[in-house]
Amino acid sequence: MSTIGIIGSGLIGATVARLAVQGGHQVVLSNSREPRTLLPLVAALGPDARAATPAEAAEAGDIVVVSVPLGALADIPTEPLAGKTVIDTSNYYWQRDGHIDELDNREVTTSKYLQDRLPDSAVVKAFNNINFAHLGLLARPAGDPERTSLIIAGDDKDAKAQVTSFLDSLGYNTLDAGPLSEGRRFDNGQP
Repeated sequence: MSTIGIIGSGLIGATVARLAVQGGHQVVLSNSREPRTLLPLVAALGPDARAATPAEAAEAGDIVVVSVPLGALADIPTEPLAGKTVIDTSNYYWQRDGHIDELDNREVTTSKYLQDRLPDSAVVKAFNNINFAHLGLLARPAGDPERTSLIIAGDDKDAKAQVTSFLDSLGYNTLDAGPLSEGRRFDNGQP
């Protein structure tokens, strides 16, 4: 049983946590507030979930899901994420995140923006192009003809294999779009 650290327990983070527990993983959830604010969610998820600080979730996770607005990336702990696979769920909304020149000018993708913040981690983009409600409803067992595929992008082959296995445990097939630079193809607002 692997442990999934989740930094950001909003709609996507909480849905990934629920699917992860159902898929046989332990989950360590965190948010920008006190861990006690997550106690109702942890109670609903059961004994394989616990609340923690972002640094504790980063330290505990075999895989760590970062699901925060881009403006909050400066608060992501870097040291405990070193050497780990980090799943980036982010989308850039200048109205929420403020203008970020590198993203406005399309110099980098949102996941490359996180990868630059976490140079010792392997960032894989996933979950950013599915609504949390659909994410929770479309999971299917392997072999089901109705099983959905989720798109990933990343520069590290081993990290992408780890994320593919994780997505399979959640009930999803994977479509590998290639390196992080290809993540631009499934950013919000793209066809």
